[in-house]
Amino acid sequence: MGERTEKTQEHRDLFQPVRLGPYRLANRIVMAPLTRSRAGEDGVPRPLMAEYYAQRASAGLIITEGANISPQGRGYAFTPGIYDDKQVEGWRLVTEAVHARSGRIFPQLWHVGRISHPSLQPGGALPVAPSAIRPEATSYTTAGFLPCVTPRALAIAEIPEIIEQYRRAARNALAAGFDGVEIHAANGYLIEQFLRDSTNKRTDAYGGSLENRARLLLEVTEAVVEICGGERVGIRLSPVSPVNGADLDSDPAGTYAYVVERLNACGLAYIHIIEGVTQGPREVPGGFDLQILRQSFKGLYIANNGYDLGLALEARRRNLTDLISFGRLYIANPDLVERLRIGAQLNVPDRATFFGGGAAGYTDYPVLTPA
Repeated sequence: MGERTEKTQEHRDLFQPVRLGPYRLANRIVMAPLTRSRAGEDGVPRPLMAEYYAQRASAGLIITEGANISPQGRGYAFTPGIYDDKQVEGWRLVTEAVHARSGRIFPQLWHVGRISHPSLQPGGALPVAPSAIRPEATSYTTAGFLPCVTPRALAIAEIPEIIEQYRRAARNALAAGFDGVEIHAANGYLIEQFLRDSTNKRTDAYGGSLENRARLLLEVTEAVVEICGGERVGIRLSPVSPVNGADLDSDPAGTYAYVVERLNACGLAYIHIIEGVTQGPREVPGGFDLQILRQSFKGLYIANNGYDLGLALEARRRNLTDLISFGRLYIANPDLVERLRIGAQLNVPDRATFFGGGAAGYTDYPVLTPA
């Protein structure tokens, strides 16, 4: 009887409301950002995307796929932007559809840095990065996945404009009706490229020391907070994930502990941590206890990577996280919250339809019937 009571309490906690910044979320389940490449070639979100996100509005919080902050920031074909008026109008259809179903939604602000291809860049230019180091990674283009090229190192004079692009993107997000924003500082994209000493070989104010390598991350965060207020801003970090050719920092524990401690001054709503390798093993190498990040951060902690119902319940029972974000499970299960709540069977996603296309494998997954 005691075990049954404990499990009931676990369920009640995972599916009960929680406070995030100024918002009362319906539950502790978050839809993680998932690139699906369903926008127009001009980066304008299509009405199909509004249907897709509205189907998943029972999540406590939706974090959208990455939204490019500029044409230069794009690394995958048919991904949405958030830098011009038409894109803002397209996103407004999405936010209105989600709010009509009582959901909460943040966009993920994204600059891919070197994880791109000249065919996706304005004028066929080289992608940019902190240093001219070619990543062992691919970029999704209109011709399919192609190897990334050696990027161009950003001049220090260009960096203020990139920070301004994040500021404009945050302003556009609010104009589009979003409830807040998430800064993408994970998975080997531009901000993380600056942060890690494996990908940043600069010798100016944005390279060398940890303080210098973290400068872009912190300046971007401060700029976004100026627009949205810290209580409406989160940030995604992947301390030990080597995806997109991003070798680990020489001192992940020290680097990310420093970042999280400095972020406290910004009053953020949450940090969103990829635990282990993105879409891979959850093990953290080298004795780095990610709970140190949670304990030092003053806001909420969102855990991500390979969670199922059992792992989520255990994480809450042990108080290892405040919220849990689910990625791939949300591709095939628009009603994931209800399926987890009652322990229903989950739909299996069709990998062939992950990127590009239309409704197939996007908005046509079945939901539970009332029975």
